[in-house]
Amino acid sequence: MRAMTTATFGAHLRNWRRQRRLSQLELADEADISTRHVSFMETGRTNPSRDMVLRLCERLSVPLRERNTLLAAAGYAPMYRERTLDDPALAAARQAVELVLQGHAPCPAIALDRCWNLVSANHAAQALLAAHVAPELLAPPVNIFRLSLHPQGLAPRIANLAQWRAHLFERLRQQIQATADPALAALRDELLEYPAPDESSPLVLAGEMLGVVMPFCFDSAHGMLSFISTTTIFGSPVDVTLQELAVESFFPADEFTARVLREVAQQDSAP
Repeated sequence: MRAMTTATFGAHLRNWRRQRRLSQLELADEADISTRHVSFMETGRTNPSRDMVLRLCERLSVPLRERNTLLAAAGYAPMYRERTLDDPALAAARQAVELVLQGHAPCPAIALDRCWNLVSANHAAQALLAAHVAPELLAPPVNIFRLSLHPQGLAPRIANLAQWRAHLFERLRQQIQATADPALAALRDELLEYPAPDESSPLVLAGEMLGVVMPFCFDSAHGMLSFISTTTIFGSPVDVTLQELAVESFFPADEFTARVLREVAQQDSAP
């Protein structure tokens, strides 16, 4: 959809309605308007008001970046700004991200943009991501999916690669479904070209974790490290950059991993 820069508002609306698997009647009910009105907007017989564009975007859960596109297609100025994280207006947000990253030590934590490119990382994450990978994969922008699944990246050291790969592709599928972002679709196509691991290999993980969370099991120089992760996003953002920013925090899934992280942190802080 993002590639349709010259498409009419009606074409954008129809594509998003279909993306959400809604009929014209269902969208009309959601937006509290008539089916006739939806049909007229999609065919260009009616030009929506600015408020109507925003209402439809809200009902269709259109991301802020694409809401600007729909506003422009309908003849209105974009509403949501997209700033870089070093913009003074986002100073508080940037500080909040860094506080989360540094406060998560000695466990790894990373900040990512919408395409899973690395924005920032704490010391523990930097050490983990740089372990035995091809230098070109660490050239900015560092893409975490590419770094994880590339045969010259972390893939050879991920003990449960088949399961972790399936987990990452499912997250990517859900994100593409939500955003219709062609950049993410291109990333998915690239990742599919990488060698696939044997999916019949057993999951290297304590049995009690199965069916609860998908761990990240990494064969490090210190032994097998197992992590579970959480994702943090900004609540009610009105800036495109902030809506697309996420912090991925990794927690030890067993006592051995927790002990290794503490010991490594102590060694790094020693004079």
